[in-house]
Amino acid sequence: MTPSLRGIFDEDAELYDRARPVYPPALVEALAARVGLGPDSRVLEVGPGTGQLTVPLAGLGCHITAVELGPSMAAVARRNLRAFPQVHVEVADFEQWPLPREPFDLMVSATAFHWLDPAVRLARAADALRPDGTLALVTTHHVAGGSIDFFIDVQECYERWDPATPPGLRQSSESEVATDTREFEEFGRVESLRFAQEITYTTQGYIDLLLTYSNHRALEPPARRGLLDGIRQLIDTRHGGSITKRYLHELILVGRGEGY
Repeated sequence: MTPSLRGIFDEDAELYDRARPVYPPALVEALAARVGLGPDSRVLEVGPGTGQLTVPLAGLGCHITAVELGPSMAAVARRNLRAFPQVHVEVADFEQWPLPREPFDLMVSATAFHWLDPAVRLARAADALRPDGTLALVTTHHVAGGSIDFFIDVQECYERWDPATPPGLRQSSESEVATDTREFEEFGRVESLRFAQEITYTTQGYIDLLLTYSNHRALEPPARRGLLDGIRQLIDTRHGGSITKRYLHELILVGRGEGY
């Protein structure tokens, strides 16, 4: 875990809220159906960001406690969730946050669990959940699809400006990617469901999206400007001012008891 990168998202919470995609409705529906979520459900969300998953879960009537590391992200999340009085957003480091006495039915973390300390994260989840509770994780993969030619062309920009870029890097197909779930097998029974979506971005919309990624924000300013200027020119001049990106989201459910 790299603390400097883990906290980097809080630098521009409004941009994060505007640019980051929400999760496919089918994913939320599958999570609700598998776990049996409803108005009586107690949900702990770790790393809610600005509420990309929290808002649809709140719409189910769940009682949600969302623990967010960044105060600016938490402030935007509270604004997005103001219509749901049963949702509370806490500003805290989850590894240090005092767990409430009453356990949760579900602990969920969407594209954030990898930032938690591997030495304690499953133990903390076990302490937070009731004996037959569920741990649910959403992971996001950037896979081949959409504007395929663009994602081949853009590698020249990355190889020029980002020294960490492997030469000739190409996006993987959906069949080639999967989250390693071995960590969870001793925790409970594991099920993995997959949901894809494609989103079309204008040039500026895609630049905004890239500025919400930790590896792009961590680049030295001259390299980041060079990279983004190159990408902007590529989209405008060779791809008609817009591109389509394909995402693959995995919903990983880990049930601790026979009720799941």
